[in-house]
Amino acid sequence: MKNTPLDPASLKILAELQKNGRVSSNELAEKIGMSASPCWRRQKELEENGYIVRYAALLDRRKLGLAVVCLLHITLLRHAEGVVEQFEEAMRLRPEVVECYETTGSSDYMVKVVVADMDAYHDFLHNVLVKLNGVAQVNTSVALREVKYDTNLPLHAAGL
Repeated sequence: MKNTPLDPASLKILAELQKNGRVSSNELAEKIGMSASPCWRRQKELEENGYIVRYAALLDRRKLGLAVVCLLHITLLRHAEGVVEQFEEAMRLRPEVVECYETTGSSDYMVKVVVADMDAYHDFLHNVLVKLNGVAQVNTSVALREVKYDTNLPLHAAGL
């Protein structure tokens, strides 16, 4: 289902909130050239209509001791009943899994895992993943360095 196109003011609100989710209503209104009350109402509409899902603080994983990022390509045995549902639920419940996508290509899922060190990844791999019913293969790539990490969505690329 395609959402109704957003007007320029709503797009400006979304762009500013992606930069700083803690911006005050007055400051947001000033940045986009609206008065405070209509800007606040527009922001609430964007929340109610699901354009704004939630607000969050972005943390520095390295300062928190989470030095290792692994990208896993996982293949499942699809013929067993409930395998997909069980796998997806397990991924949702694991705190070290920060992203999980069902994919096309040679694997069924791409999973991003953030852990403190390779020992922690080894524990996750051997005590969680390979014990899940229906996991046929796990291919892991370890990120050597982070070239780009951005949470802002490309509003201009979405035809907005």
